[in-house]
Amino acid sequence: MIPEINTLWHPKHTENTWQQALRQVIRDPNQLLSLLDLSHHPLAQQILQQPTFPLRIPLGYIARMQKGNFDDPLLRQVLPLRIELQQHRAFSCDPVGDKAAEKMPNLLHKYQGRMLILATSACAIHCRYCFRQYHPYIPENPLINQQIIDIIRADQTITEIILSGGDPLMLDDESLANFTAQLATIPQIKRLRLHTRMPIVLPERITINLIKSLTSTHLSLIIITHANHANEFDQKVSSALHKLFEAKITLLNQSVLLRGVNDNKEALIHLSETLFQNHIMPYYLHLLDKVQGAQHFDIPEKQAIELIDSMRKNLPGYLVPKLVREIAGLPYKQQII
Repeated sequence: MIPEINTLWHPKHTENTWQQALRQVIRDPNQLLSLLDLSHHPLAQQILQQPTFPLRIPLGYIARMQKGNFDDPLLRQVLPLRIELQQHRAFSCDPVGDKAAEKMPNLLHKYQGRMLILATSACAIHCRYCFRQYHPYIPENPLINQQIIDIIRADQTITEIILSGGDPLMLDDESLANFTAQLATIPQIKRLRLHTRMPIVLPERITINLIKSLTSTHLSLIIITHANHANEFDQKVSSALHKLFEAKITLLNQSVLLRGVNDNKEALIHLSETLFQNHIMPYYLHLLDKVQGAQHFDIPEKQAIELIDSMRKNLPGYLVPKLVREIAGLPYKQQII
């Protein structure tokens, strides 16, 4: 018998370490459906039982989903469906051209003045639209690779380092602290940027020790959260984000426009308002990176432009994100509007 969500995710768990919270995950689609009272839903037959990109969802994230609702916007982001098996010519396994931008394994140079490190292949959650789900990660921690530091040091044009993945906050505090300290010894480096879903999906990760690990140097720190829907925010998430804000860390958000998740003006407006209430500025709204298996999330550009126009009519300009797409080989995000 499968326990209720509230039994599995008891408030006492928030007192444990983030690593313990990270182990509280669901990996079985049938167990997920059972927890959400969806086992006998007519659409349950659409579930992909053994996806190549494995199911992984923290219990705290599942607790924010609405039981009995197959169209819950959080569930839709993580639910493996049989449609993922369909092949489409316009979709690929490397939609943003990561391979061509590699200086060496785990180190990418796509943009002028910035280098991007794939800090880890691991994530707290597996989102079905992930554009790196097919990436051939090297099984080592690149933050302890002296060659990467040497390449960065040798390029005087690089002023910002971006940590991505996977999710860089899956690494331990010591690894992040040591890397930040090394980076701070390179004279031309001014900023460190982290792209992470962790404050949203596993807020327990945002500890005082983590913040100290990242802010103990002169480098400006920018954290890009990846929230797609206002329902992803609860009190734990708000508390984690407040800790980052109190540490004077710049917080920006990049969302992906996803069919069935946030493809209506009400959802996008509510998301922008919620982000701002949590000290985050809406930055980018991405058209879907066309990764193989994610075609059911795709939204036509015309519809995306109409949605941004609706946001402009209902929000102050600073709460309207830039609508962008990433094109492989282009040295910047292409702004649509």
